Amino acid sequence: MKRKPVVFSLIREQSTFMTAIMSVLTFLSVLTLGIALMIGTGALRTTNQWGNHATIQTNDTNDISQIRDILTQNKDIIKTSHELSQSEMKSLMAPWISSNGSALEKYLPHMWTVEFASKNDLHKFETQITPYAKFLTHQDALSVPIRAGWYLIAICALVLVISLGSITTCITYIAHNTAMLHKRELEILNQIGASDSFVAHQMQIIVARICTRATIFGFLAALPFLFLIMAASHSARVGLMATIGLNPFGWIILCALPIFITVFATHITKHTTKRILKNG
Repeated sequence: MKRKPVVFSLIREQSTFMTAIMSVLTFLSVLTLGIALMIGTGALRTTNQWGNHATIQTNDTNDISQIRDILTQNKDIIKTSHELSQSEMKSLMAPWISSNGSALEKYLPHMWTVEFASKNDLHKFETQITPYAKFLTHQDALSVPIRAGWYLIAICALVLVISLGSITTCITYIAHNTAMLHKRELEILNQIGASDSFVAHQMQIIVARICTRATIFGFLAALPFLFLIMAASHSARVGLMATIGLNPFGWIILCALPIFITVFATHITKHTTKRILKNG
């Protein structure tokens, strides 16, 4: 079945400009959304991974036996417990102790790492151990980078909103310009009985074709940058960067963005064209 051609189309310069600007805006939208999803995934992974972990440390040798007793009494709520040896503490603190800093070794704290069955167990244990040692949950220790991650997500969301706002402005401008350029054709269409919906539909077809090409270009251009960010993050051993990435749900949202932009652009085109036709 042969497709019906559209009644009018954008001139070549308009079509090229619109394809280019939509490609750039799609690139920015996909990149910022991808970064936001990756950081959000990393923040959630970090919270879930270390939410039940904590560190116990003390500098008072008199409290060591009491801490060991408390750990033994609460073994039913503790999944794993490891008491760091002096050699492990020296290795852990090596970046902060020079080769001539052996005098500082006697000030190294005695430390345990503990994983609890649940957060409720962690808080229950905390009330028992705090009189004898410093108790620090890994989630609290990582709160600063996690908070920074959420700030970055907010910035990415702002850029995404600006990109979508720019798309709205561009589509409105192009629709208005096209209506002015084809004013004579529109008058003829109205005279022969064409409805505003029919004219708006013609514009939607034009914009949908351009947006489909542009969003594919923008999406494909953003993918290498996202893969590069993920590859760089995998080289980090610890911290928020080591956990960022995209899960299947994140990829679905990311792939749906170009479709949303195309649908959004055609929707804006429809309402803009109808408003122009109504106002003459």
